[in-house]
Amino acid sequence: MAFDFAPLIPPGSPPPAARWTGSATFNFTGGNNDADAVPLDGLMAAAQAVLAREGRSLSHYGLSSGPQGYRPLREFLSAKLARDAGMACTADDILIVSGSLQALDLVNGALLARGDTVLCERDNYQGTLTRYARLGVELVGIPLDEHGMRIDALEAALAELKRQGVTPKFIYTIPTVQNPTGTILSEERRVALLKLADAYVVPVVEDDCYADLIWSGKRPPALHAMTKSENVIHIGSFSKSIAPALRVGFIVAPWAIMARMLALKTDAGSGALEQMVLAEYCRDSFSTHVPQLRVALRRKLDTLMEALNEQFGTAAEFAEPQGGIFLWVKLPDQVDTLALYQKALAAGVAINPGPDWSTDKAHSRSRMRLCFASPSHAEIREGIAVLADICRREFGVPERSANVARARG
Repeated sequence: MAFDFAPLIPPGSPPPAARWTGSATFNFTGGNNDADAVPLDGLMAAAQAVLAREGRSLSHYGLSSGPQGYRPLREFLSAKLARDAGMACTADDILIVSGSLQALDLVNGALLARGDTVLCERDNYQGTLTRYARLGVELVGIPLDEHGMRIDALEAALAELKRQGVTPKFIYTIPTVQNPTGTILSEERRVALLKLADAYVVPVVEDDCYADLIWSGKRPPALHAMTKSENVIHIGSFSKSIAPALRVGFIVAPWAIMARMLALKTDAGSGALEQMVLAEYCRDSFSTHVPQLRVALRRKLDTLMEALNEQFGTAAEFAEPQGGIFLWVKLPDQVDTLALYQKALAAGVAINPGPDWSTDKAHSRSRMRLCFASPSHAEIREGIAVLADICRREFGVPERSANVARARG
């Protein structure tokens, strides 16, 4: 007889995970990237070179670089962030972590307690929202428009919280290629956001995981680069620019809070081999690899938008993102995307239903997030055709009208 662990599980624990049964035939979920765009030859060459030169350093925790991570990788990041994001930080300001999810956990562990309040964009990364829910954090969702978080709404929320005697722990934002909306916070709004943060004495957590994937290759300066108060914690990742399964992210923060997060990072260091290989590869090849990746992803976005227009017409509304790997789509009001998710999955199509990606379930009820990076062009077209057929059959979405212009959200 199997031992019963159920009575031993503490109250408030997350629900059990479902057993993995394989990916859907047409998988539009997750942060997976284009398999053909993984720089496999370069990574293999980097692994061979760095292991031949420094492989015996694997005998020491932290590769003799200390608990903040492999120093050559931190030095690469310091130079990259200065060049691309306008950030003035040294290798000593950077902590290497096991993906940006560990970064979020460390920030939350250092700053949050049950009952605290956090402000964030209303539509937001599911991984962040579920973490706040498990921690018992009160979330205040700020609406977005085509230019990112609405600063007028942020100011109103901060004023109302102050009136209630509540001081938020921080403002969490994905300002550059926001997840899931794909918007980019304008430089003017960045200035305004930081002024509000200073006025209300609230720090900012800047999740910048998608900033390398702007189609133009030009991004606004990071909030971290623009603050004069050193009140911004910056989070980044190699998951979207190189490969998600490498699980390498980073935090840039003042030492006063970095020291607190470092004390919570009790894993004896993030994966050393991944750090070594990335540092070796990125030093000479990052600047040529990422533009090629952006071209491949942009083509897949075009295929997705064309497929949606062909299959849904004006019934699928969306704003063309300026970068990234996902599209935020509004379907007709009668479509419940939580129900659509189940019906589509049974037909081999996986989507992210909108309510899982928003603080406002009613607002997002008929929205869905589609990740276009991983499926092939043919899979995108076929998967959207299957999804459209389900929407017509199950939710009464009308057939596409002829000669319809591309839909816009």
